[in-house]
Amino acid sequence: MKHLLALSFVLVLCPALPALDAVHAATIRVAPIYLSPDASSQKLVDLDRGREVIFLGASGNWAHVEANVTEERIVTGWMENKGLIQPSTPNGDQILFGEAVDSEDEASRPHGRRYAAQDALRLYAEVAELFPNSPIAAEGMYRSADIRWQIEKADVMSLPSAHEQESYLRKGMNEDYFKKVIKKFPGTKWAYLAAFHFIDNKLCGDWQGQSKCPAKEAEIYENYAKDFPQSPAVAEALYQAAYRWSALIEIYKTEENLKKSDEAKSRSISTTQRVISQAPQSDWADRAQRLLYMVQQGIPTYGNGQ
Repeated sequence: MKHLLALSFVLVLCPALPALDAVHAATIRVAPIYLSPDASSQKLVDLDRGREVIFLGASGNWAHVEANVTEERIVTGWMENKGLIQPSTPNGDQILFGEAVDSEDEASRPHGRRYAAQDALRLYAEVAELFPNSPIAAEGMYRSADIRWQIEKADVMSLPSAHEQESYLRKGMNEDYFKKVIKKFPGTKWAYLAAFHFIDNKLCGDWQGQSKCPAKEAEIYENYAKDFPQSPAVAEALYQAAYRWSALIEIYKTEENLKKSDEAKSRSISTTQRVISQAPQSDWADRAQRLLYMVQQGIPTYGNGQ
């Protein structure tokens, strides 16, 4: 009986057998990979947090793995069988998520661990990858995509093209990861929030004091609020629209279009009131109250008058 159990264990770990699926896992620590199952043997590489491994076999407390060191590099070797979270690990989804939260917090610190944000995005992604039925799988996939988006956005906005008026004149952020969230978890708050990010790629880099951009952007934000009324981002979308209408009050004046200036004032007031009524306990409601006061008092929110 013992021999049968041992054989079953080896079969589960061995992906070389076509009848069985490979066992995937992710590490929550920086894990050295060695040439052989011995810490005194040659170290091949240190595997970062959140990197995926595939079990090839086992020897005592060691696991023979194929590890994705980077997206382009795969290394085969041995690592200690600890800190490896696999689908059978009790509370594995929470452990991975917790490590991701810790890494994200580390990334937010002034002198935090280098590449902690990249660790976090991988760890969050592995929650959904290894535990697709977990109640936190959708949030994990969304958070991973969000961190990736923010990293890419910082790079995009640092380029000279970020100041171009038209959005198509600059490189946009990759939408694929958010699209995967929407496809895999449709109708959830995480899908709605993913869709909200797409607006970034439609915004002008610099309004250049002209009405075209803020008018277009106000419509984009209002359309989002109309298309996704259940989204947690509705209040923010409406506030962003209201701010743009408030900016247009002064912009239209410079274009000598007082009729449109009055219309922009009216739309800004009505939109801020929607924020206040729909999300009264939110920070967006407080900001909307401030914006409403400024508009009603004739205080410019954009331009030299500000």
